[in-house]
Amino acid sequence: MVEHRIPTLATARLTLRAPVMDDFPAVARLMASPRAAGMGGPFDTRAAWGIFCHGVALWQLLGHGALMIDLGATGECVGLVEINHGPRFPEKELGWQIYEGYEGNGYATEAAGALRDWAFATLALPTLVSYIDPGNVRSIAVAERLGAVLDPAAPQQDPDDLVYRHLARART
Repeated sequence: MVEHRIPTLATARLTLRAPVMDDFPAVARLMASPRAAGMGGPFDTRAAWGIFCHGVALWQLLGHGALMIDLGATGECVGLVEINHGPRFPEKELGWQIYEGYEGNGYATEAAGALRDWAFATLALPTLVSYIDPGNVRSIAVAERLGAVLDPAAPQQDPDDLVYRHLARART
């Protein structure tokens, strides 16, 4: 069995680190809120636990998964970023969730860009996708700021999803 190490990534303002049990209550609140509607929610605690554990387990199973987003200056956790895969995801997906009250500061773009670049460099992935609900204008803007392009031919996670494609070659 291959042992995968969960990285810690740093940007100018953020630290991306492995999830710990103390992160679950905030993730559960996010997943129970109306903000989770674009991801198939809101979810009860049991489903939120499954989602949380999925992001943790992916590291051991596939060598990628969820990282929590901490503010470098204070250590306060403001959300998470992840590379998803498995039966629910037709392709490896770059996703991000920012907790209420922290939107509009560029944290999602900064964190997702760092994880994307790590995945392209470390995992040698040629592409990632982001599955986005068409009504989620903030996530669409993040994907576009990251340089992703709409790929209408890509398989969708859910029938109404927009699929934004991130290409590794665009990072050189």
